[in-house]
Amino acid sequence: MPLDLVALAPASRGALSFLRNGEGLIGWGEHARMTAKGPEAASEIRSWFDGVVADLSVSDPVGLPGSGPIAFVSLGFDDTDVSVAIVPSVVIGVRGTTAFSTVIGDSALGEPTPVRSPGTISYSDASMSVAGFTSAVAAATERIRSGELFKVVLAHDLDATAEYEVDERFLLRRLAAAYPSCWTYAVDGLIGASPETLIRRVDGEITSRVLAGTAWAEHADDTVAADLMLSRKDLAEHAFAVDSVAAVLREVIPDLQVPVGPHPLTLANLTHLATDISGHLPTGGPSALELAAMLHPTAAVGGTPTDVARQMIRELEPAPRGRYAAPVGWLDASGDGEFAIALRCASVAGHTVRMIAGCGIVADSDPETEAREAQVKMIPIRDALEAGR
Repeated sequence: MPLDLVALAPASRGALSFLRNGEGLIGWGEHARMTAKGPEAASEIRSWFDGVVADLSVSDPVGLPGSGPIAFVSLGFDDTDVSVAIVPSVVIGVRGTTAFSTVIGDSALGEPTPVRSPGTISYSDASMSVAGFTSAVAAATERIRSGELFKVVLAHDLDATAEYEVDERFLLRRLAAAYPSCWTYAVDGLIGASPETLIRRVDGEITSRVLAGTAWAEHADDTVAADLMLSRKDLAEHAFAVDSVAAVLREVIPDLQVPVGPHPLTLANLTHLATDISGHLPTGGPSALELAAMLHPTAAVGGTPTDVARQMIRELEPAPRGRYAAPVGWLDASGDGEFAIALRCASVAGHTVRMIAGCGIVADSDPETEAREAQVKMIPIRDALEAGR
């Protein structure tokens, strides 16, 4: 029977996770913690983590990705947003048929406390109502048609209030079960299930999955996928995203492999256009965290051109994104690691859960359709919350 990693987390708060298909890492406890802001946040975190590791006497006979001391990292979307890095006291990992643990100092594994349902859930507008979001999309399409930019990704948020304090493990377990092929992640209260691997660096091998262009149906099927593969709007949106990732990675990976076209990736109620990029990083190349920071924000979460899109996001979105749509994952002492883009997520604080989801806006985007798409992208968190009702 596969090991249920989430079940090992001992407390309702503070879980750290990066899981997919029953494999990955779960951690808890804080051996060390850092926050940073600004354009050099990732570099500062990397230097800080190197210092933390240098102060440890490490024995790592396992030698698998994620064994030994690691930092769970969640970067801020914008330079003004706070980035967080935590070196856990305890990590349990699974790779293939091998399970392992990393313990710093005399930290104990601990006996998990019971997981509690959040109870009744109520919803309310957060920083932007549905009407506000459709207005923002309409404004963006006008500016795109005027030639100001090609694409911008706008986000919509929604607040949920739970009857009881939200147990992070409750959400993690349900997200991992419902979306096994996604990265189920948790860092400092940011919890989600992302289908997008921003960057994976292991022993010099690099992979990145680009998702952009989306169709939804109550039950996604081959017809939905076929229609998506013929959609000029979605194919154009996807091409912007692939080009933005490939352009950055080619600076450090000479043999980058980029497929000529996307393939459909079908989840429970959504189908995305996906392209898997790969290559070999030369010795001495950037760490996984630094690669993630170089790539951020891709056109899939920001827009094209990047600087113009970021400014439009600041103008049209009434609240900071925080760590939504930014890199989230883990880093080890060698610079290897895995980072997803923090999508399909929520920030959990006590009884309050702030959900956020975005849509790629191009010249022919329809505001009402984009608003519905944003609501669909919140379903993973809503379903996970309501599973206890």
